[in-house]
Amino acid sequence: MTLFLSKLSNQYQVFFTYDADLLSNIDINTTQLKSTDLQVIVDYLRDQTNLHFDNLGNNYYVIYNDSEQGKASLETAKKRLNQTIATISNSNTSSQFILKGKVLDAFNNPLPEANIIENGSINGATTNINGNFTLPVSSLNKLFITVSYIGYATKIIDTQNKNDLTIILDPGESLNEIQIVGSRNANRSALDTTSAVDIIELEEATNKTGQIEINQILQFVIPSFNATKQSGADGADHIVPATLRGLGPDQTLILINGKRRHQSSLINLYGTRGRGNSGTDLNAIPASAIKKIEVLRDGASAQYGSDAIAGVINIVLKDEIDTFNGSVTYGFNNANTKEDFAHPTSGIDGNTLKVSGNYGMKIAKSGFLNLTTEYLSKDKTLRPGADFREKYGEAGLNEYSLFLNTEIPINKNSIFYTFGGYSYRESESYAFTRPADSPRNVIDIYPNGFNPLITAKIKDNSISSGFKTKFNGWNIDINNTFGRNNFHYFIKETLNATLLSNSPTSFDAGGHILNQNTTSADFTKFYKDIFNGINIAFGTEYRIENYKIFAGEPGSYAAYDVNGNIVNQNTPSSDLVMLNGFVRARGSQGFPGYSPENQVDQTRSNLALYIDTEFDFNSKFMFGIAGRYEKYSDFGNTFNYKLSSRYKASNSFNMRSSFSTGFRAPSLAQVYYNLKFTNFIGSEPSESLLEQSNSPITRGFGIGELIEEKAINGSLGFTAKINNFKATVDGYYVHIKDRIILTGNFDASNLNANVNDVQFFANGVNTSTLGLDIILTWRKIIQNNSFLVTFAGNINSMTIDKINNRLLDEETFFGKRDQYFLIASAPKNKFNLSFNYSNKKFDSNLSITSFSKVTLIDWQIYEPVVAEDPDSEYLNEADRLRKATDVYNSKLTTDINIGYALTKKMSLRFGINNLFNIYPTAQQSDWTDSGGYWDSVQMGTNGSFFFTNISYKF
Repeated sequence: MTLFLSKLSNQYQVFFTYDADLLSNIDINTTQLKSTDLQVIVDYLRDQTNLHFDNLGNNYYVIYNDSEQGKASLETAKKRLNQTIATISNSNTSSQFILKGKVLDAFNNPLPEANIIENGSINGATTNINGNFTLPVSSLNKLFITVSYIGYATKIIDTQNKNDLTIILDPGESLNEIQIVGSRNANRSALDTTSAVDIIELEEATNKTGQIEINQILQFVIPSFNATKQSGADGADHIVPATLRGLGPDQTLILINGKRRHQSSLINLYGTRGRGNSGTDLNAIPASAIKKIEVLRDGASAQYGSDAIAGVINIVLKDEIDTFNGSVTYGFNNANTKEDFAHPTSGIDGNTLKVSGNYGMKIAKSGFLNLTTEYLSKDKTLRPGADFREKYGEAGLNEYSLFLNTEIPINKNSIFYTFGGYSYRESESYAFTRPADSPRNVIDIYPNGFNPLITAKIKDNSISSGFKTKFNGWNIDINNTFGRNNFHYFIKETLNATLLSNSPTSFDAGGHILNQNTTSADFTKFYKDIFNGINIAFGTEYRIENYKIFAGEPGSYAAYDVNGNIVNQNTPSSDLVMLNGFVRARGSQGFPGYSPENQVDQTRSNLALYIDTEFDFNSKFMFGIAGRYEKYSDFGNTFNYKLSSRYKASNSFNMRSSFSTGFRAPSLAQVYYNLKFTNFIGSEPSESLLEQSNSPITRGFGIGELIEEKAINGSLGFTAKINNFKATVDGYYVHIKDRIILTGNFDASNLNANVNDVQFFANGVNTSTLGLDIILTWRKIIQNNSFLVTFAGNINSMTIDKINNRLLDEETFFGKRDQYFLIASAPKNKFNLSFNYSNKKFDSNLSITSFSKVTLIDWQIYEPVVAEDPDSEYLNEADRLRKATDVYNSKLTTDINIGYALTKKMSLRFGINNLFNIYPTAQQSDWTDSGGYWDSVQMGTNGSFFFTNISYKF
């Protein structure tokens, strides 16, 4: 196609401008062209390619598609043409200089018919068979040219007053892809930033990994991202907690199209990573609605506000038009765990079906409406567990979602936009087993005991609308974003033991809701004539958050006496319902409902002001400085700043660094969450109270009001491009003071609260994290064959610097077991090596992932030491610690899939994730946190996943 366009340019003295990537893999049969009329030829090309060929006058054509990038190309071309015409009309001078050069590939082979255009003009040239070109120009001072060639990355070159250039084009991907997150400079590319930014094209990542949910895709694409599905962890079974760089789920900020996403109303409590934290439910966003994901791996509170300590994940929604994309995926797990367990599992389970559709339509001349719908169904998985956890495994779910993304032009400088969506998930997982002879069972209902089923109905919806315009060189964006997460518990296959045989077997247990509304105004301007350009951005943001806990039905939380009345403080002990000398447990087994006493309806607001600047002092050195002030209605104000720099040592090597302060405001859930529940300590149930952080009980233990977490971030790294090879290496340091943790269980027998234990949230620990991110890629295109090798790794080490237990017992406040869980939020290292081959019809992917050793402390740590008894299982504390230490050895998993294009519009894919059915190292099931033979670490406990996918486009 590009060769044919070059011939047209020479024959008819016209010029075509286009993105070389747009025309890759487009072949045109020109033998059918009999006419020599240029207009007839252009019309034929329009029909054959479905691309726009706009004649802007003066023999200048711009070629583009209906994507946002395409529209931007059209506007840029128009602007350049007008500038050139104005320049020509105001000057009688002709070209005085000749720019000469050669365009080569990575192996110094000449690239004939490559396109060279003088930026800001219609002045262009093409290379000859030896890759040479000459371009007449009026001046060599501050001269920029754009060089493009099919199958290679387009480059913008600063000629630096030279008139004899050698230009080497990189194969495959565009190095000038503009990204949003981490920089508000619209001219900044991914490899040109001061901080590490990964840009993940989701369709490509989905094909490479074979994963179907966002958390799992990122788990195998970003080494420092970890999201392992939980079991026996109450609400965390239904919303997967995810971490970046081993920090908390709530220490990574999530954006959609650059706007803050609301968090989940769930707070992670037991049997889970990230306990005591509230994260964002990434899986509520359908993968088929996403164009790309940008991951900023650096502290950014000074740019984006609270939560951006570990980094920022920005999800960019699709904007494609006039194309329907559909996909159907079916898969299942291998339930054979291979080892000799007391209750082995076999066969297949976890049957998974995902159906998605995406369609975009054009609105007016440059607007669009893109719609996505998705359905996901997954059966539960069951794996071997202890006698008190007969149904150990992953939750099942049915999820429906609908997302939209639209822009409507108002005039040539202004647009109205809106995006958002709705997802509804019904999820269910088994709780711990209630044996037949337990006071928590009624034999008349469950003669053999029972396994309560915790189900959740989760509604997640959001809408973001705004207005963008350009005025006097300023880009202005006024926006309002609303988000809501409603998490509603329904407990099934259960009972309230105090109601005996009259008990229902299902209950509405209540739930929690988080509402968030953010209004923002952002202003950005690029001054190209100061130094080599400076970018200034400033703005304001006002956010309102509301958190609610709503009660369930009385039977889900209440205890009843022998007369069927709800027990209160006046109920005589003789009227309590007993079994074998034990008082029967109240509420629904598996998860006790929220009572009116637990109900919460709390609101807070905060106002933020920020400034974010970047200075390109010359073509090599860039420096950025950002500052942000925030004032919260509940805990006060905070100011954070960020300093960053990038030095371009050469065209192929950049060095970058940053230093910043950051913060995370305590979530409303951490401040106000409270519940009486059954906590399993080992195999023994215990009635526990989780009390609000601002209650008199909490104050009685010497715990003050929650304050913000404060962070210091530092990073140093480099990027390099050598022929077909590209590397990014970034070291980082993160120190966090006053991290909010969920304490251990303190004795509550003297509180007269009918509970054994009490715990609460506190600013409990200071931590430091030191790590290294490495991403190496090699790509080679030989004719129609593409080869890609990627090595990505993360090395991460967290230390606990201080435990702020005040006068409380340190082991109870945040003991060894809790410390090990915090440190094990991520493997100490994770590496991924992937190989990809593709041509026009076929592609294959092989990925090998290495997870480092993980060490946890199980419930044996709380068993008594009896030194004077030689037959005691625990003779001393060292012996007890040794036996309580669970070591999960390092493991390798292998994923493989192949795809084939059946037609131009339909493709088929087969694959196996975890090809060799690898599991973490098995432990003693009676002591793990989950009640199974494994905790939720490394690759998880589902084994191999076999899948097939058919995708279609029309």
